[in-house]
Amino acid sequence: MDHSKNMIRNLVIPSIFIIGLICILFWTSDISTRLSSFQYYQQCESLPNEIAASTRFALSPQDELETALSEASVGNNKTVIIAIINKAYVDGETTMLSVFLQSFWLGEETRYLINHLLLVSVDQVSFERCKFLRLHCYRLVTEGVDFDREKLYDSHEFKNMMWRRTEFLADVLRRGYSFIFTQDPDQNDDIQMSCDNFNGDPWSGVNSRLLNTGFYYVRSNNNTISLFNAWYRMKEDPKFNAKKDQDALKVLFNWGVLRTLKVRWLDTLYFSGFCQDSKDIKVVSTVHANCCRSINAKVIDLMSVLREWRKFRDGVPTISAVNGTIWSPHLECANSWKRKIRV
Repeated sequence: MDHSKNMIRNLVIPSIFIIGLICILFWTSDISTRLSSFQYYQQCESLPNEIAASTRFALSPQDELETALSEASVGNNKTVIIAIINKAYVDGETTMLSVFLQSFWLGEETRYLINHLLLVSVDQVSFERCKFLRLHCYRLVTEGVDFDREKLYDSHEFKNMMWRRTEFLADVLRRGYSFIFTQDPDQNDDIQMSCDNFNGDPWSGVNSRLLNTGFYYVRSNNNTISLFNAWYRMKEDPKFNAKKDQDALKVLFNWGVLRTLKVRWLDTLYFSGFCQDSKDIKVVSTVHANCCRSINAKVIDLMSVLREWRKFRDGVPTISAVNGTIWSPHLECANSWKRKIRV
């Protein structure tokens, strides 16, 4: 099958961010056998005045980022997977990056996606590793900031990196690209976002209380560009600059953004996570390593997920005799909150 014919101007972002929320791609035939072919278009509605005025930014001239996106895209359709990494993700025998890349090999009909993967490196070591692997690579430079070491969840350095990610994604949106992940999004949705615990209703604003920016779909239009601009500007506000980026986003949602944006919350049945496991491995497309504090813990528990995926793929029963679920307990991640971790 030619997977590239129907790809439009989109990005796939399984977020492998620093101490962030790496996901494993399990592309099952029950969900989809290709990337989305939805139509890109703009909306003219505006956000509330307290958020931002809707503004369509002119596309940036050809530069290194545009070149990297173009080289990783399929023809003129500009469909790319973006993963943001640093040294902590590429150092060691079994690394977060190696687990991530392995999931492309093990998933169903995911191997071709590696051709559309763009690794965005926030330090030189991870950039050189990317080039060594002969993948599509882009070096994201932040002057005066060292992003090469692991940043523990909720630390000051972690928050700075999350804000840098938000700034970067806002730039990509302004270029007219949309973010998408591994399941076909509804073309009418502005945003599809993961949450740590899904309440069963994809349209319920209650899900925003536990929103998670680990991976999400955002369609590039005036409203979403304005949202990301307003979101990043909160970093300069003394009331919000000490918050994580996703905590600031919760504030925006509380201010009424959900009334002007069509936001769908991702069902953990399909987008499983360590906070809330899917109850049906047959339909899972992504596993999200949330509710975890350290990279080492994520790697260990994600490797366990991969082993269980292999068993399922090979027809071996995956029901745990201990807890009656399809997944083993994510013990390393659970214990990561109790340990003193040096970085």
